[in-house]
Amino acid sequence: MHRPPENSPALPSIVQWLFDLATCLLARSLQMPAPLVRAIGLFVFAQVQEADRRLLALCRPSR
Repeated sequence: MHRPPENSPALPSIVQWLFDLATCLLARSLQMPAPLVRAIGLFVFAQVQEADRRLLALCRPSR
């Protein structure tokens, strides 16, 4: 059985291409510029991460 190498240089470029394609298709379907869609996505991601961090801090028992 042949396994691909762990550190294949083509994989990150394929993932980046797929991400760019998905962003472009989403921007086209929403009729918005692609940079705006990227910025909104990053903003939402940061907000969700911060909410998750705060929730975990509340759930953690204080010592």
